[in-house]
Amino acid sequence: MSRWATFWIGIIAGGLLLISGLLVPAHLRAVDPQVLKIAGRGSPSVRELALAFIKERNPGAARLLRKASEREQIPWGQDVDDALTAAEQADPMLARSGAPPPLLHLSRPPATGAAPAILPVTDLFIPEENRTRALESFTVSRDVDLARLLRTRELTNTVLFAPSQSGAGQAFDAALCVAGLLLQERQLGPGLANDLAGLARSALGSRTNTQRFEQALLDLMSLGQRLNWGQLTAVASRLEDVETLRLLAGYARKSERDQPILFSAALLSGQPAAVVGYLTEYSVSGMRNLGAGLRYGAGGLRELLQRKQQLAAAHLRSSPLSARIAWQYPLLMLIFKWLLYGLAGFSLAAAARALLSRPASARPRADLVYRAGHEPRGRDVPPSEFRPGFPVARQILFALGFLLAMLLVTEPYLSHESQRMEMPFRLRVPMTASAAQFATTHATSSLMNQLSLLTLLLFFVLQSLLYTASLVKLAEIRRQRLPARIKVRLLENEDHLFDAGLYLGFVGTIISLIMVSLGVIKPSLMAAYSSTSFGIIFVSIFKIFHLRPLRRELVLEAERAAEPATASPTPILS
Repeated sequence: MSRWATFWIGIIAGGLLLISGLLVPAHLRAVDPQVLKIAGRGSPSVRELALAFIKERNPGAARLLRKASEREQIPWGQDVDDALTAAEQADPMLARSGAPPPLLHLSRPPATGAAPAILPVTDLFIPEENRTRALESFTVSRDVDLARLLRTRELTNTVLFAPSQSGAGQAFDAALCVAGLLLQERQLGPGLANDLAGLARSALGSRTNTQRFEQALLDLMSLGQRLNWGQLTAVASRLEDVETLRLLAGYARKSERDQPILFSAALLSGQPAAVVGYLTEYSVSGMRNLGAGLRYGAGGLRELLQRKQQLAAAHLRSSPLSARIAWQYPLLMLIFKWLLYGLAGFSLAAAARALLSRPASARPRADLVYRAGHEPRGRDVPPSEFRPGFPVARQILFALGFLLAMLLVTEPYLSHESQRMEMPFRLRVPMTASAAQFATTHATSSLMNQLSLLTLLLFFVLQSLLYTASLVKLAEIRRQRLPARIKVRLLENEDHLFDAGLYLGFVGTIISLIMVSLGVIKPSLMAAYSSTSFGIIFVSIFKIFHLRPLRRELVLEAERAAEPATASPTPILS
């Protein structure tokens, strides 16, 4: 086969393999939208969940999903809008408060054509009459946990609230009313109900450590300031524990504009703990990813939360089969994608080798190395031409370098730093005298962030490739059937290749320091100087343990070959 045919075959094969690798919907630190689309097939969508809330006479929760759909431009459907408008116009009070317990007295809003504004849960207990009715209903209940919750009004050493018996105790009573009504109507998740009862029992038992119990009440009040009764019951019934309640209330306070997306994600996925855990992991882009995940239904959103990865941008459309395999076997598809990249690099290297190779008639002959009239001696038996080196090994090295380059270019969020953030305890309730802040946790900064680790890995891989290339060149020179002195000259000719690790190390350090000084990346002197350190280590190992022994062997062999042969004595003729 001619070298031009080999060149074009390598180019075409490499291009096809590269495109095939780009079409694989698998990523190292991200999840492809097509995978979420496959995962969400057959699962409830946002509009289907809204219809279910409307049928349950909870238009408030449906209106919450409507706002998230408008924000993310999710297809909604006129039938859902018509059903929502009909439900709100049929009972404006239902639209405002979300069907609160009948024991509370509520003023009916005036009839208007527009959707009535929601009535936050905390506003229900501003009138003293409503607080009194709620507390009296607790006294006649046979629920042990509800009775224990009511007994906490006897606490006098409260930290965040004024005691119930004091003149400013209305806030504490209102918080107890919210928690008690949720508990009485069985609208708290089982885990959260048990945790709240346990905190009340602990506060009554010690009477000196009421802070955690009061903080749980404050978190419920924080959600009650932003939701009506129907919305609060829909969210609270899905909460697993008080920690999830704390984080959800914290993110609701932090992102007032993104509250519809936050609560809609908790409602659609049914996993508020996973939602707040995802936001803790990705404090910057997490809310945007959750909003995009709403497009793919409950199954797609749960897949995003389960993987705890960011959402990749959809550039190329892959086949549904590959997306399904990537959903079920993500690691297998990721390895397959890298294999395609490696094979593409191998094919391109073969094409480049065919293009740069010379015809056999133009290759240098080893016997031309010798001076005219000089005959080889001893073991110096020159071949008719040089033996080829290690073309496959060189192509493998190029394929590995090509794979690394493709990972750096195509992998999303590969060099992004961690966004993990711990949510502090901060609550501001209008009914209390001042804001409460306590037990603030600060995220500890690590000396080894993900960007530094990625930089270390990049420099290590590059130095490893250069080290392997030097070993291949050394083996190529060793296997040539040439005189030892010629091999020594060839080794001297490759000094720049053998020192390339040092050059690369210096260049990597300089570029890293320039990027740090320009503010492109955060300061990481360890990552910058690691380039030079790896270069020194790899070059030292190569020269001490590989190059030096071979050069010594060749020098000794060349000296032995240069020794003059012992001449036989010439007979003297008489």
